[in-house]
Amino acid sequence: MSGTLNKVMLIGHLGDEVKIHYFEGGNCIARFPLATNETYTNRQTGEKVTNTEWHNIVVRNKAAEICEKYLSKGDKVYVEGRLKNRQWQGEDGNMRYTTEVHVQDFTFLTTKNESMPNTPIQGSAPQNVPSSPSAPEVPIIDTDEDDDLPF
Repeated sequence: MSGTLNKVMLIGHLGDEVKIHYFEGGNCIARFPLATNETYTNRQTGEKVTNTEWHNIVVRNKAAEICEKYLSKGDKVYVEGRLKNRQWQGEDGNMRYTTEVHVQDFTFLTTKNESMPNTPIQGSAPQNVPSSPSAPEVPIIDTDEDDDLPF
């Protein structure tokens, strides 16, 4: 394979409120931490162990405003994007490094502001390259509908 791929897909819970910053010219950027969990049973002790990984999420422009409006701490969200590494010099003079997920697509899975937690809200961050489809949705089947099928 001659090409390369930088793609991240995460489902997790917000660890804090969405923080948004506006720039001159109307652009904005939002950031929030996302927690993903891995749970397993320790074979020696039989104890259930949960490991949490924290991810730095970055969303831009209109998608950032949507996230700020609808998401709050504890909400479950699906994000899809690219990994980006960033470095800067801290106030103490030391170099700082971070890895961020720059979001291209997202789906709100549960929000505290909605009474129906299974109603996903989908969004897409504008990109130069067409983004891929968001998380697959489970179709809703209406069982009250009469049909002529024999089964």
